[in-house]
Amino acid sequence: MLPIAVVTDTDSSLPAAIAAQYGIQQVPINIHFDQDTFQTGVDIDDAAVFARIDRDGKLPTTSAPTPGQFAAVWQAAFDAGAESVLCFCVSAAVSGTYNVALTARELLPDRDITVVDSRTLSMGQGFMALAAAEAIQQGASKDEAMAAAESLRERTHVYAALTTLKYLAMSGRVGYLAAGMANLLNIKPILTVRDGKLDMLEKVRTRRKAWERVIELFEESLQGRPVERMAFIHVNAREQVRQFEAQLRAHLTCPAEVITADFTPGLSIHAGTGIVGAVIVAEK
Repeated sequence: MLPIAVVTDTDSSLPAAIAAQYGIQQVPINIHFDQDTFQTGVDIDDAAVFARIDRDGKLPTTSAPTPGQFAAVWQAAFDAGAESVLCFCVSAAVSGTYNVALTARELLPDRDITVVDSRTLSMGQGFMALAAAEAIQQGASKDEAMAAAESLRERTHVYAALTTLKYLAMSGRVGYLAAGMANLLNIKPILTVRDGKLDMLEKVRTRRKAWERVIELFEESLQGRPVERMAFIHVNAREQVRQFEAQLRAHLTCPAEVITADFTPGLSIHAGTGIVGAVIVAEK
């Protein structure tokens, strides 16, 4: 165990294998279908959550991990030999997770625990945790690891295209009539992360044009800078995300190794199945 343990929550969309490779522990976001509660990455994933949504005809609710869930993961890190913990939480603008983690820190008052509001989500948050973990593996102090993560956040761009407004209608964010008309007209909204929130940026007709516009947005955001890191995100759309990756690679010089990640239920129920997008970090 390295002297500094990196922890995040499952809204980071960080694939379990990559988290394990870097020793990053993820505290699960809770998903509630009436009286049934599931933990993201433990006993529910995107496929299972949308199978249940389509069966029940309604969305579940989500909740932050409990203080006890955070404290248990942190204590396990200390028991394994860590001297301090650096915990990256999903943006406080979209979840109470950060505030819960602050409360959890009071359960271990004598321990060195730093809780960070990532001010982003999905692999934007995941890349911050990865950057910190990589820096720690190279001998960085906690402050240096924090600086590496924060530098990366300022260079991160997130864009994705929805396939349907059905699930936004179920959540009440758009009306059913508007959603039905949008689907009839083949409208594909484009999402981005703005002010720490997943926000609707534009509405484009047809999937082809939506993907083309997402690529244009990345090109505009990068302003000619090379790509340092890249992750593709999706909800139950692995084949479509491969097609999107091929299209994006035709326009941008991409790293040889990229991450393909499930959006994960804590986020995906707010966007819907079929979403395809990417998270790109520009070089300094």
